[in-house]
This record gives sequence, C-alpha cells and structure tokens, in this order.
Amino acid sequence: MFDNQVILITGGTGSFGQRYTETLLKHYKPKKIIIFSRDELKQSEMQQQFDQPCMRYFIGDVRDRERLSRAMYGVDYVIHAAALKQVPAAEYNPIECIRTNVDGAENVVFAAIDNRVKRVIALSTDKAANPINLYGATKLCSDKLFVAGNNMTGDRPTRFAVVRYGNVVGSRGSVVPLFQKLINQGATELPITDSHMTRFWITLQQGVDFVLNNFARMRGGEIFVPKIPSIRISDLATAMAPSLPHKIIGIRPGEKLHEVMCPADDSYHTFEFDDHFVIAPTIRMYDGKRNYAQNGLGEQGEQVPVGFEYNSEKNPEFLTQEQIRQFNMMAYS
Repeated sequence: MFDNQVILITGGTGSFGQRYTETLLKHYKPKKIIIFSRDELKQSEMQQQFDQPCMRYFIGDVRDRERLSRAMYGVDYVIHAAALKQVPAAEYNPIECIRTNVDGAENVVFAAIDNRVKRVIALSTDKAANPINLYGATKLCSDKLFVAGNNMTGDRPTRFAVVRYGNVVGSRGSVVPLFQKLINQGATELPITDSHMTRFWITLQQGVDFVLNNFARMRGGEIFVPKIPSIRISDLATAMAPSLPHKIIGIRPGEKLHEVMCPADDSYHTFEFDDHFVIAPTIRMYDGKRNYAQNGLGEQGEQVPVGFEYNSEKNPEFLTQEQIRQFNMMAYS
C-alpha cells in the first residue's frame, strides 16, 4: 500500500513518528517520507539515524497553515501525530494547547484537502473520551474536526479517520521512564498518584501497526480503538521495583482515575470487531450512508449493546505483574 507513495508525518521526530518511519522503511519501499516538525535539533538527530534517500526533513509548525500546505504538496498519506500532550502543562497553558491541538488539526484538514491527499489518520487519546482536562477536550475537538473533514472534500479524494488508544509504554511522558530513572538513582520509594488508578496499556510498535492497518480499513469518518489490556499503576510500580514501597502523592491537575476509550453515549454507533472497535460518525456523510460494520479489508463487526463502555477499570483483560515486565521488555526491544 505504501510502496512508491509519499507519506508525511506531523510531529515526526516524536516516539511514534520515529518508530513509524522505521517500520515503513523495513516493510515498504516508499517514494518519500517527510518528517514535519518544529524542532531542528530533533530533526538533526533523527537524520543521523534515518538518512535513506527517500527521507525528507521539513521544519514547520502545524499552527502555520501555509507552511503545512507547502509540505503536503504531492503527498499521498498523512499521519497527524503532532500535539501538546502533557496534561498538567495543558492545564497551565491552555491557549498554547488549543492553538496546537485544535487550530493545528484544522490546518491539517484544509492542507490535506487542498493538496488532494488520499488518506489522513490523526492520532488521538483515551483522554478525548468524556474529557475532564483541557488536553482531552482539545483532542475531542480535533477528533470532531477530522471526522467532519470528510464532508468538506467535495469531489476530492481525501478521506480522514482517527485512531484512539491508551498509554504507550516507554514513550516520552510515560510513567515507565520516570520510574526507571528513580530506580536507577537509588530511590527509596516510588510515587503513585492513586493506588486504584488504572490505564490502558499498549506498546509503541502495536500502536504503529494498528495505524498501518487502519489505512487499509478506513472508509472515512471512523474512530478506531484497539482492544488492549489494562494495568494498575500500583502493579506497574511493584513489577518494576518489588522491594520499594509506594508513596501516594495524589492525582495531578486534570488527571483521571480511570480512562475510557468507547463512551457509553457512543454505544449506539460503536461496532466491535475481533481486535478493535469502530466508533462511527454521528453526522451523515455527504456521499450517503457508509457501512461502518464492514471495513475496507472486508472484516465484519457487530454493534455493541446499548450502554456499552470500554473502560480501563472494567476491561476484561488486566496484565499481571509478570506480564507487565514482559510488556516493558517488548517496548524497549
């Protein structure tokens, strides 16, 4: 699907962008991979790792529509990974978060349509479901913009979809590197926000593979949600340092005790597949009714029961401490 194609990744110097680039180069023969981001140092460092002839590095900010539109000229596929992601930072810097996560999403939509990009997938977060913090609220707005983008294309081929998943093991901002740093420094205890806190858990490679598959699955307008396990943060701390006690420090500004990826209010238009869920758009697509119960790969889904909610606390699959250790090893392999 990506052979001889041009792919652009916004925020491409981040954890996801780098692993996505590595995966594309390993399994496909893209014509061009464009890394679009605003940090020249990270681009320089990434260029030393990925210097294949197909690689291009484009300094720019998703807030700048003109620059983004120029970068998308001739592009076939876009992965929108650029975002301000830190929950407390967003609470204290709301305007900056809105400009990047909402205004930036709008710019991606219009730049993609103007350049006749084939397909766009935007990365979202579990925090966009029933949001209580600004980061989640901006990502919900972003999700809605990408879904609605399918009705702005007219006769152009561009289609938009969203991928929503939970905490990525070992990514920047993840608690795993923090715990490991404290352990390496000889900490006598590990800070836990709340002993009951749960999170969805996914490796970076699983997230990349899920996005790759959804380019083939998408019809336009869906929110894709993978079926992934949950963990208890207290189990994570014990798995990483069995001998260290836990210090309860309280929930951070804007933080949830548990996360939701498929809200109960969306159950009327949520479909369950073997390894994922699809939340269909609530709005009608301009080109008529699309069958979201069957995807582009021919996979068949069933509508979930009314009131169904995919919640990290009530998830049927929880990782044991040993499984958490194995997951962490996979994430860094």
